[in-house]
Amino acid sequence: MGYVAVRGGEDAIRHSERLLEAFRRREGHPGIQVAQIREQMRLAVDRAMAEGSLYSPTLAALALKQAEGDMVEAAFLLRAYRSTLPRVQTTPTLRPAAMRLVRRISAAFKDIPGGQILGPTRDYTQRLLDFSLLDEEERTDASLSPMSGEATNGAAPPERVSTYLRREGLLPDLPGDVEPPVDITRDAVAFPMPRSARLQALARGEEGALLALAYSSMRGFGNVHPTVAELRVGYLAVQVTIPGLETPVTIGEILVTEVELISRWDADDAEGNAGTQFRLGYGFAFGHNERRTICMAILDRAMQAAAPHAPAEDQEFVIQHIDGIEAQGFTNHWKLPHYVDFQSELDRLRAKRRAAATPAEAKP
Repeated sequence: MGYVAVRGGEDAIRHSERLLEAFRRREGHPGIQVAQIREQMRLAVDRAMAEGSLYSPTLAALALKQAEGDMVEAAFLLRAYRSTLPRVQTTPTLRPAAMRLVRRISAAFKDIPGGQILGPTRDYTQRLLDFSLLDEEERTDASLSPMSGEATNGAAPPERVSTYLRREGLLPDLPGDVEPPVDITRDAVAFPMPRSARLQALARGEEGALLALAYSSMRGFGNVHPTVAELRVGYLAVQVTIPGLETPVTIGEILVTEVELISRWDADDAEGNAGTQFRLGYGFAFGHNERRTICMAILDRAMQAAAPHAPAEDQEFVIQHIDGIEAQGFTNHWKLPHYVDFQSELDRLRAKRRAAATPAEAKP
């Protein structure tokens, strides 16, 4: 069979794009409004923001609409748009301990300073289909203010669980001098990576990849059996420094999720600390992203191993395989024309088959 170039490719692509739009819209059905996606598909929006590395619920909802719910494609759209934006300013370091809480739990202690705040969670719900949602009517509950942070009643943020573990000497002290964080969007990735670069890569990694690798470590392909010291969901103030003013100015708030995870380590870790203390893994992401941040913290903890013995402990293996945009690009490119490559493989295979079919005595 011969292979020839197909003419009319541009025209076929234009028709394909029109057909894609027809499939997305489905004639006869009203279009889903971006505001509806933003407000009622909040967890999908938050995941898209995290993987797209851009905090904008409206743009994340738009990307999900355009991508027909394809999460990796939506993250791709967001990250591509992000690359066109000018970098106006760098904000001062955010202090997650000061977040306005809507949810705060600890799996390590029943009683913690400030108490546990369940907030919005499906942890205690039955996984049964709610058929009433097939024909849901508009309803409001004036007694609740979703994700408002009113659970803290304006009180000072409670002390972290990790703080009093450090006071007891069960966690290492925080480092004094911290190097400026590495920006993996501007600096080439090189291994071994500093922790700031690893955390940035984990924060925007594809959630399924994070979950699979973290699960492998928990199942025994690694040495991390974690306990969630504290999980926080809440609003965090973002500030900028304006020339001429002595103090930073708050320009708004972002919804974030933070996890501090502790685990015992029997061997020495990457910093040479003996296993007489707990070690901490850290997770932080835009939006309400609990599963992502727990997996992130597990992998952060796993990659602190001085001598990797499992995939989840190997920095290069983890970092090179968790980016959904990179993985999608390489996977999807196999759908594109590979005529020359395949023809070459075909010619070699046919030549081998002919040689194998030739009687040995007929060979020179």
